[in-house]
Amino acid sequence: MKKRALAVTVLIILSLITATVVGAKALYVTKPVPKGERHSISEIVHPNSQWEKVATGSGFMEGINFDRGGNIWMVSPPTGEIIKVEDDKLSIVETYVGDLPVGTKFHKDGRLFITDVTGKLYSYDPVTRKRTTIVDSYNGKPLNGLNDLVFDQAGGLYFTEPMGSSATKPIGRVFYLPPDGSELQLFQEGIAYPNGIAISANGQRVYISEFATNRIISVPSKNAKDARETPFVFGQFEGGIGPDGLAVDTEGNLYVAHFQAGEIVVLDASGFKYGTIRLPKDAGTFTTNLTFHNGCLYVTESSKNEVWRIKVKKEGLQPYGLQ
Repeated sequence: MKKRALAVTVLIILSLITATVVGAKALYVTKPVPKGERHSISEIVHPNSQWEKVATGSGFMEGINFDRGGNIWMVSPPTGEIIKVEDDKLSIVETYVGDLPVGTKFHKDGRLFITDVTGKLYSYDPVTRKRTTIVDSYNGKPLNGLNDLVFDQAGGLYFTEPMGSSATKPIGRVFYLPPDGSELQLFQEGIAYPNGIAISANGQRVYISEFATNRIISVPSKNAKDARETPFVFGQFEGGIGPDGLAVDTEGNLYVAHFQAGEIVVLDASGFKYGTIRLPKDAGTFTTNLTFHNGCLYVTESSKNEVWRIKVKKEGLQPYGLQ
């Protein structure tokens, strides 16, 4: 009887080992080693492409994205403003005195979801001009200052909570709000100032800008088919201060607004660099946020409060709010 029990135990252990190995092979697929350089930034932008200034505002322009009508929407944290650019004309839609809106993303239903440094996630209806608080606490305690947000394909929402964290105090968190708006979930913690956030083209990863360590972290998403993949450093940068806003194209390439570097860093789906797209010399270096629209990459530069765009060869991943 003991021998039989031992044999069964050995079989179970072997089965677990086999499953682990098979899973590892599925997660980490080897690829041919390239003979030369993996990439060139010319794969992303044509060498003759030129930056074009789209708009100039005030405050500290952040959170750029487009509505279904092709209008630009942004916010300004220090002034509490919601900003719209329509037919190349910039206007202030709303001003919330005492609030510090910093990130925006459209929902399918037309509402603009906004993260605020005061610790609130709220929605703004451009039609009715009604503002509704979505969430402002977790486990009975107020949220710290929020920064950026992104919807997944199901309508679930990830958002970052960086305030109070730093390189020497990595207490930043990332939360997930399910599509049905049920109980808020803690997605990740122990991050040194989580800033920008994006989802991979296949929906399997969440990219988080760890601003205070100048790097991007990749974490299996809530909907990942196999969550055994461990969180890892996806991209490490030098110079500037750290990565801010993020955007993804249909091929899975990641575009990173590198704050105080005045450039956009482009990585492929495996984390290898194409290179950088540097803003023109008369622009500032506070590259904060970015998005795609009609064949162009749009970028907010917040020291001079300007919106710039450049034609790119890749198509941006369609955001949830425009589907």
